[in-house]
Amino acid sequence: MYAKMKIMDTEPFIDFEGQRVVVSGATSGIGEAITLMLDRCNATVILLGRNSDKLARIRKKIRSEKHTTLMIDLNELEAINGEIRKAAREYGPIYGLCHAAGIVETRPLDAFNMATFQSMININLTAGLELAKAVCRRDVMSKEGGSVLFISSIYSNVGMPGQIGYCATKGGVVSAARAMAVELARRNIRVNCLSPGLVRTPMTDVALSKLPPEHVEQLEKSHPLGTGKPEDVAMAAVFLLSPQNRWATGTNFVVDGGYSAK
Repeated sequence: MYAKMKIMDTEPFIDFEGQRVVVSGATSGIGEAITLMLDRCNATVILLGRNSDKLARIRKKIRSEKHTTLMIDLNELEAINGEIRKAAREYGPIYGLCHAAGIVETRPLDAFNMATFQSMININLTAGLELAKAVCRRDVMSKEGGSVLFISSIYSNVGMPGQIGYCATKGGVVSAARAMAVELARRNIRVNCLSPGLVRTPMTDVALSKLPPEHVEQLEKSHPLGTGKPEDVAMAAVFLLSPQNRWATGTNFVVDGGYSAK
């Protein structure tokens, strides 16, 4: 017979006390929701963004005074490593990273534009890899190990007209994270992806505004539980990042209101 677990004797299910987590895209949408949820779970958050006013706005919404902001334009890839190392020297070792920053451009194949595609590659994929490289340095990350989470998309698994570039970059994120999970497991660093369905954020609202109303209605109806909120994704994100979640790595966790179950 298995021994019964004494629930009251265990640590809190999700508690980041004493752990620093870097969050990119922290000033809006899913990134903002993840930042606020990490704050509720006692994490010390390093908020990444390129707009000082937006960073200050989010800083006022979180409870703790221990959080810090870091102004980084993720298009300037060569600056990422130095800024993260500087933050670690100033504030202490970093436990985790959530790369929530992302951009989307709706373009069918006959309007495919390499400059636009390159900008999606830079933010959605390359900047995330540069952040992971910087955070996972031995002189930056906690010696005990840590956790890296990439916010991908359900479009890493399914196709969608007009989203060729977005699907390509988000699919690349999932593949890269899987390889990183295997490579970094020896250092007790977990690497996972989270793939949301249609979540109503400022970015998705802009993308949806370029589609016919009937197409938007069809997308909304294709999610059996309805469209998502940023908080729905944030709940899953803190679970995957959690120090108590020691055995999940190399996975792509889908949170899409049943979209891909059909």
